[in-house]
Amino acid sequence: MITHQRRFLKSTSALAAFDSVAKLGSFSAAASELALTQGAISRQIGLLEDQLGVKLFERTNRGVELTAIGRNYAKGIGDALATIRTLSLEAMATRDDTHLRLAILPTFGTRWLMPRIPDFLQRNPAVIIDFATRIGQFEFEGSGLDAAIHIGEPNWPGTDCQFLMQEMVAPVCSPAFLEQNPVKRPEDLLVKPLFDMASRPRAWQQWFASLDIADGRGGGMRFEQFSNVVQACLAGLGIALVPTFLIEPELASGQLVRAWKHEVKSASAYYLVRPLSKMAYAPASAFSAWILEQAREFSAARNEAQKI
Repeated sequence: MITHQRRFLKSTSALAAFDSVAKLGSFSAAASELALTQGAISRQIGLLEDQLGVKLFERTNRGVELTAIGRNYAKGIGDALATIRTLSLEAMATRDDTHLRLAILPTFGTRWLMPRIPDFLQRNPAVIIDFATRIGQFEFEGSGLDAAIHIGEPNWPGTDCQFLMQEMVAPVCSPAFLEQNPVKRPEDLLVKPLFDMASRPRAWQQWFASLDIADGRGGGMRFEQFSNVVQACLAGLGIALVPTFLIEPELASGQLVRAWKHEVKSASAYYLVRPLSKMAYAPASAFSAWILEQAREFSAARNEAQKI
């Protein structure tokens, strides 16, 4: 019986790789999200397809697409993995009061938060952080989570939202795209493929309005994941309005360039969100004090740099 059951219990690593590729539509984007190499993602998918005996993806020149079987499989696997993550966090929550269970945004977590975490751990050596990825609001009750990094507005019911920082956004694209689609004045952008992000639905309208350009809006491809829109820009598919502090490596290396040198303050902001029922939890309080300090220092340094 046990051997029979094991045939149907696939590696969680392979399932996580499948779930990420299914959501993001790209091996490279999934590798970025899971902090693995593209080759490792490809091997996990190949292993899963061999174990199941079916093809889950069609490989195309534009990337990968789910097969009919893959689409059906993805529906259940995504929900199952979310349940496993929630149950795991709830189990860990019973261990002791040294664990901080923190929900983070993928790109913000990777590019802004993680490089700073060693400082927090040095100051708070007794605290162990368990990270989970969440995009958008969720119910804290039953999630096993103590706090979350949130992008948007401070309107999360049943929580305390502490402001961290604003973000400055600018239109960016690949150098090749800009060479083939020159922008001589900001109005030229109106006829270019402008990407929209689900978390910033009015971003282009606000950017154009800051330049007194009426009726400016996106209307091109729409993305939910920040990593996807960056990949689309790198592939030369169009222009995205993105927070510049999250793409500093790509700007520094020249992989991405500003389509027009004008930055505006986004209507969205970053917040540390804590459920009111856990405001007295010591590890979360320590993290709150620390990240507020980090955010203030970062914002002050950014403001000084903009004056130069």
